[in-house]
Amino acid sequence: MPLSAAHGITSTGLRIVLLWTSLLLADFRPAAAESVVEIPVLAAIQANDRGVFEILLLRWDHLPSPSPMVLQWQGGNVRPGQSNLSSMALAFQYALDHTPQVDHAGTVSAIGIAYASTGTDGPSAGAVMTVGFAALLKGDRIQRGIAMTGTITKDGIIGPVGGIPDKIRAAAREGYRTILIPEGQRYDPRWNINRLAWDLNVEVKEVSTIEEAYHLMTGSTLD
Repeated sequence: MPLSAAHGITSTGLRIVLLWTSLLLADFRPAAAESVVEIPVLAAIQANDRGVFEILLLRWDHLPSPSPMVLQWQGGNVRPGQSNLSSMALAFQYALDHTPQVDHAGTVSAIGIAYASTGTDGPSAGAVMTVGFAALLKGDRIQRGIAMTGTITKDGIIGPVGGIPDKIRAAAREGYRTILIPEGQRYDPRWNINRLAWDLNVEVKEVSTIEEAYHLMTGSTLD
């Protein structure tokens, strides 16, 4: 059954605890034993073609309990919808399944930061969330200047999304020079990515799997 905000259970049995707080970026300072990863999230809106840029901060407390590990949404000023939460749960489960050498205990917390309070929904951040969760668990760093959009399947395939030009504009506006998009969408008849990349002075690369995206975003390998 789909994830429910009432009880926080997904079809995979993964629990996400929803804590609607008013945490600000300054309140998300990690303790000495904690790990934190920051990932860029790109979105498109109907109001204009400029796209939306958000930051998702992921924190792991490294505590011995709960075990198995729990994923907790702490809110910030971004409110996710059901589709977004389901995609987050799938991304987290994939990261757990592909880091068997890691002791999966403690709590992973997520907080969304945007320029203004906003709601977000849709699965298009699934791929970048998967890379972020895996990097958090493995202790790898996300390289600066690389953003990504794409859905995620349980097999680690990066799937197509809409609004790619708007998302590229949002990434370029924030200083990101490399944008990863799903394989097969560069030459979509709805847009001209080559011209846009030239105009914005960015590099657009297609990726087909999480393993490929993980290597590009961290310089390391997932498995």
